[in-house]
Amino acid sequence: MIDNCPHCRQALRFSKKQQAKINDALRKLTAGKRLTIKCPHCRESIKLSGTAGSAREPVLQPPAPPDLDWLTTGRFAGEEKVEDVPMSLVLYPESPQRDLVVKAMKEVGYQVVTVDTAEEAIRRMQFVRFSCVTLHTGLEGGLEKSVFHDYMRKMAMERRRYIFYILVGPDFHTLYNLEALSQSANLVVAEKDLKYFDVILRKAIPEYEELFGPILEELAAYGKR
Repeated sequence: MIDNCPHCRQALRFSKKQQAKINDALRKLTAGKRLTIKCPHCRESIKLSGTAGSAREPVLQPPAPPDLDWLTTGRFAGEEKVEDVPMSLVLYPESPQRDLVVKAMKEVGYQVVTVDTAEEAIRRMQFVRFSCVTLHTGLEGGLEKSVFHDYMRKMAMERRRYIFYILVGPDFHTLYNLEALSQSANLVVAEKDLKYFDVILRKAIPEYEELFGPILEELAAYGKR
């Protein structure tokens, strides 16, 4: 029987009546199905599987995308300008959405260069050290077809670690770090949230610098920059 919530780790205590109800529901499950119950403490869903009246360990799910209520209720608390991030490369089809991206980049202190093709972007990166790169997933018909995304994924780490790589697309969950990690990016942003892009940057970039800043400083001290 499960004793603790896999989300908040607090103890789960069921009455005999509740346990009997859970066991009865588990016995009625068809093959491959699971029973979902709510944690009484954190209200997160817990999925159970079982046999003959015994509840086994829950099937752990990846963490849910972050709550973005703060985007619509006000500006992010850390509104100071991001310093020492001079150049930003934006690969985005010409559109009002690209204008939002460029405007937000400039507001947080970047000098912005926009390009329309992967070939031009790769050429510019050979001569300019960009601190931030933003790619719209539809620029080349999807990430699986993207020459530029493949270029970023295969970039040598001594260069890649200094680039804050952002992916923008219709199917992303904004600020969902697990999704960004799965795409070899530092940040993912849903198209519908681009009107808050400056706020998103003010939250995401300082968190990135707080996480990776110390190791980058150490590498610089040993001449690894």
